[in-house]
Amino acid sequence: MVDTLGVAVIGFGWMGRVHTQAYARVPHHYPQLALRPELITVAEEVPGRAEEAAAQFGFARTTRDWRDVAADPGIRAVSITAPNFLHREIGVAMAEAGKHIWIEKPVGLTADDARAVADAVEKAGVRSAVGFNYRNAPAVEAARALIAAGDIGTVTHARIRLFSDYAAHPESALTWRYERERGGSGVLGDLASHGADLARFLLGDIASLTADTAIFLPERARPAGATAGHSRAAGGELGPVENEDYVNCLLRFASGARGVLEACRVSVGEQNNYGFEVHGTRGAVFWDFRRMNELGVSRGTAYQDQPVSTVHVGPGDGEFGAFQPGAANAMGYDDLKVIEAHRFLRSVAEDTAYGATLTDAVRSATVLDAMVRSAESGAWVRVSASPAVPGSGGGGGPAAGGPAPPTPAGRTPPVIHGLIRRTGPGGPCSPGGPARP
Repeated sequence: MVDTLGVAVIGFGWMGRVHTQAYARVPHHYPQLALRPELITVAEEVPGRAEEAAAQFGFARTTRDWRDVAADPGIRAVSITAPNFLHREIGVAMAEAGKHIWIEKPVGLTADDARAVADAVEKAGVRSAVGFNYRNAPAVEAARALIAAGDIGTVTHARIRLFSDYAAHPESALTWRYERERGGSGVLGDLASHGADLARFLLGDIASLTADTAIFLPERARPAGATAGHSRAAGGELGPVENEDYVNCLLRFASGARGVLEACRVSVGEQNNYGFEVHGTRGAVFWDFRRMNELGVSRGTAYQDQPVSTVHVGPGDGEFGAFQPGAANAMGYDDLKVIEAHRFLRSVAEDTAYGATLTDAVRSATVLDAMVRSAESGAWVRVSASPAVPGSGGGGGPAAGGPAPPTPAGRTPPVIHGLIRRTGPGGPCSPGGPARP
């Protein structure tokens, strides 16, 4: 029997729309899920926006005050897609009201904010999900399994990049996103938070780091009215940009591996250039979000002049099979949010953590805080350990949050579609063909 779960969406900019569409699509891709989301309320302070959302997506009610959501006993789960500075207040209030929460990264402005929401969730005994969507890509989950299986040997170093041009135009409006008190640390919260999560998801905890940041466009025009997304405001009064356009960070992982994490929101000529390369003692793996369903894989015993194969992930990798019947059929960004919604709803249905949770948000925010301290001091900074929050999840296998797990001694590594590892001696395997035991 399928139960319904009353949900609300707080904040209906672009991301609120993405969450809403994900809820609507979950039953199409996961018909066996024990819960069906029912759109009850959309909360948005901009006049008319909630009403438009209700008319388009079928919310039963609208409000301009998110506190109405907390007071409604018919709402059991809430998407929090409001601006960063509201995450802590809304997240804590929803948890205290007994609502399960799906909240966008970075979860507030600091690690203290993320920890406050995580603590409220733990105390209330509700479930959480956090919008680290890039880890949901089947190719990323395949890369994680490949690394954990030892297919590229011992990881030596990695590079994670997140370059975009969403703030590159000099007429981009001076919204809350560029203010320290409301937008936090700029590109660190916007993009580097994803990078910190991917680093930990793939390679485990970061032990220490050193960072450099910069503001390249120091002034922007104030908008005349309400904005959504990355609007422009030509001719408006100029005001100062208070937070970072760019960050470059050297990482030392607890494993001993080294890394580079670089993010920029004003990269002219770059559109969503997000990805990673991970190098090991016997190979490497490469991923580019713009070719989301492909992996570059190099492995074997050649060491020098070892080729890189392009592998198309397929139904055996991550959640690919819920969307496409065979390899090389494309998945897109919105599909990653459907995966996220499914894992959130499954967490609620089974009272077990699936996917990224507030534990992962706290870990990522702790890394971001360390970046800020390092940029201010010019020194290496140790990343303080953040204890897991049991009710928020954060451990376990590829579907759960938490760092990349080691492969236990004597255990057969996982078989990945198109990425079959030889357990005996020999060179690299063919990337094609069906999975073999």
